[in-house]
Amino acid sequence: MTDHNQSGAPAKPMFYDPTEHRIRSFVTRAGRLSTAQARAIDTLGPQFCIPYAKAPLDTAAAFGRAAPTIFEIGFGMGETSAKIAALMPEKNFIGVEVHTPGVGSLLKLIGEQDLQNLRLIQHDAVEVLTHMIAPLSLAGAHVFFPDPWHKARHNKRRLLQAPLVELLASRIAPGGYLHCATDWQDYAEQMLAVLGAEPTLKNTAPDYAERPAYRPVTKFENRGIKLGHGVWDLVFEKI
Repeated sequence: MTDHNQSGAPAKPMFYDPTEHRIRSFVTRAGRLSTAQARAIDTLGPQFCIPYAKAPLDTAAAFGRAAPTIFEIGFGMGETSAKIAALMPEKNFIGVEVHTPGVGSLLKLIGEQDLQNLRLIQHDAVEVLTHMIAPLSLAGAHVFFPDPWHKARHNKRRLLQAPLVELLASRIAPGGYLHCATDWQDYAEQMLAVLGAEPTLKNTAPDYAERPAYRPVTKFENRGIKLGHGVWDLVFEKI
């Protein structure tokens, strides 16, 4: 299913599936793969895509260096991920996305900008976190503008609920952070409550944080701001 957030961006489809009694980080949907995206997958995929495996990932081997690693769930078409990686070359970034056009789009940006500190995994982020990311191994995690499932009867499908927050927190090292952002106020309120209830996380602000300088304002977000829509960032530290 495809939805849209208030700022007009195609929302990333991620939710908790009560019928399966587990979190799912995506809904399967079709997408058109452009020629440029397909070419990027063919030429750059072997170097920058990591196959999913039910085994801990050796990040130093995957990146060719040991560096603080940031994990992103659902990078969409990858513009924000590429900008952040370019801004912080001293850090490693693992982006997880299930949709092939998004993977192709970010690979294309990696090639155009010669970004060496990004690796992509095309798989369910929950399974990646569970099987490939070691406990206490991440310096941070990003979840930007997940699908708001804005109809009240669908709120139970939202990604950021206690089971995933607990899983994410278990993978972040003390002193690391979890940064979430949304442009739906009621989802922001839910995020604040769920993150605040996780005992291993503490809020870095009284409630919502100022947008960190490393997170760029997307064109969709900027359009929404001009229309009077709000954007809420939440930054919690692992204790």
